[in-house]
Amino acid sequence: MAKKGDSTPGAAESDEEKNTPKGPPSGPPSGPPKGAPMGMPMGMFPGITASGAPPQRPTSPSTPVQQDNGQQENDEEQEEVITHDDEDDEFSDDSPAHSADIGGMIGQAMAATPMSDVEALRAENESMRDALTNAAGIINEMDTQPMPPIVGDGFVVPAHVVSDFVRIGRQLQRDGLCHATVGSVSTLSLDEPNLVHITKEGSPLGQLDERYIISGRLGETAPHGAGSAWKIHTILLAVTSLEHNGSAACAHLPAPYTTAMSLEQDLFVLRPSDLAGKERFESVVIVDSDDVSEDDFLRQLSEGLQQSKCKAIVVRGGGVYAVGANFNEAWDNAAAIEHSMKIAFLTRLADIE
Repeated sequence: MAKKGDSTPGAAESDEEKNTPKGPPSGPPSGPPKGAPMGMPMGMFPGITASGAPPQRPTSPSTPVQQDNGQQENDEEQEEVITHDDEDDEFSDDSPAHSADIGGMIGQAMAATPMSDVEALRAENESMRDALTNAAGIINEMDTQPMPPIVGDGFVVPAHVVSDFVRIGRQLQRDGLCHATVGSVSTLSLDEPNLVHITKEGSPLGQLDERYIISGRLGETAPHGAGSAWKIHTILLAVTSLEHNGSAACAHLPAPYTTAMSLEQDLFVLRPSDLAGKERFESVVIVDSDDVSEDDFLRQLSEGLQQSKCKAIVVRGGGVYAVGANFNEAWDNAAAIEHSMKIAFLTRLADIE
């Protein structure tokens, strides 16, 4: 009789042997099986045909085969190496794929943008460009708008001369060289000898038209509405015409910085301190209008203009008289001396020697 705990051959049974039925069936089956067989045979998977070889159970890292401890550790190290290599391969393979995905996303976004939106933006850009071009054209037309000619007693002021008066008046006002109704401009006629065209006294230079322009001849009485500016303009135009072969223009402007610098009683010459002013002017003479007769004042104007190389002369407290062959040169000289006097004024304020 076997004791408890003794083991006999064949006594130890595996779990599989316990689960399998022992012995042959008790009798023949009662009939054929009914219905389709349920599932697949053991060890078979969909897509695998039956063969004579017995099915093999796949091994996975999660269920390692029982081996010796040393052999199992070596297998684990190999698996770690293989895992790291696989990860490196994944990263190396994903890098170009990742960039390709970004390029594909950009391409998809561009493809998703409707062409109608692009065309709308292009049309809007063209519209804005056209609007700016039209605005510049309108401003140019306002500055050079056609004006009617002026018919006088034995002479005609051409329309383009009237337009020049309008243009230069607006330019002088934009530059801040004149304000309101202070200032005047004049020019010698190129069609009639000794004929002078001048703005009326108190004319707004920024809003001139043919109604504010009057004409007269050198050496004759002043036309109606010219005021005291007539004699000064005619003297300066006569001196300037000798330097420019009969062409001359003059602009009397109450430029603020030039006028402020001329108020210093001990100063009789304005000398630019900036490089641009030095290239344009060596000096600009200041003439006093007080305590002198009219003839002496006009003589001082003539001599002072010649000393200033027929570019500009300043009346103390009365503004600058800038001259040139035409309106553009007179405006250029006036703007240059005003800019130089602005720098000189700011230099004094900053106490810069």
